[in-house]
Amino acid sequence: MRRQTGFTLIEIAIVMVIIGLLLGGMLKGQELIASARVRSLISQQDSVKAAYFGFLDRFRTPPGDYNLATTHIAGATTNGNGNGQIESVLGGGALDEHIAVWEHLSRAGFINGAYNYAAVPETPTSVPTNVYAHVRYIQLIFDNVYGAGAGAPRHNIKTGNQIPAQILAEIDRKIDDGNPVGGTFQFSSYNGGAGGVAPISTGVGGCYAAGPAPYWGDPTVTNCGAATLLQ
Repeated sequence: MRRQTGFTLIEIAIVMVIIGLLLGGMLKGQELIASARVRSLISQQDSVKAAYFGFLDRFRTPPGDYNLATTHIAGATTNGNGNGQIESVLGGGALDEHIAVWEHLSRAGFINGAYNYAAVPETPTSVPTNVYAHVRYIQLIFDNVYGAGAGAPRHNIKTGNQIPAQILAEIDRKIDDGNPVGGTFQFSSYNGGAGGVAPISTGVGGCYAAGPAPYWGDPTVTNCGAATLLQ
């Protein structure tokens, strides 16, 4: 007589339990990584915001726009025009003050590192990179490239692009109102500098869904960005 071999029900159950534990561990690990990235992005935005207001309090003018930077900040090589707005050449400024920002902040001791002014395109020696993608640049500027793009220009800190919509949604829920086109943390179509691909607002591949109650959209959309609005 031939004996039939195979797995018993107990053995199959043990294998299924092991598979379940492995899958659960992987999902938990992904959640922890996502949470860490959310905290890092929030921390970076908060740090730049604190540096901006610290500089404003000390010098009575925004960083990048300071027209006496080379006189009063050791190591500064560039002065702004002193009109109270951090501008770019494309936005009508005499130079790219949104890049000079980082030289002024770092040389004055408000942020870590030592950034040197250089006109666009951005480089890691002239502008900090975003903590999520590491290849895209954050931006501190006076413009209206945030929300639906129809608001009044104001100073804002952009996260840079290549951030998943679900990560920005979690950040918005933690620090603001969860609305991508309202509050102080909003969607931005800024392309991350240096010739990056601009995030899409709505529609196919869009970062948020429009309507009476807009919300951050499809979690599979990974090229998104946002901006923290300043006073």
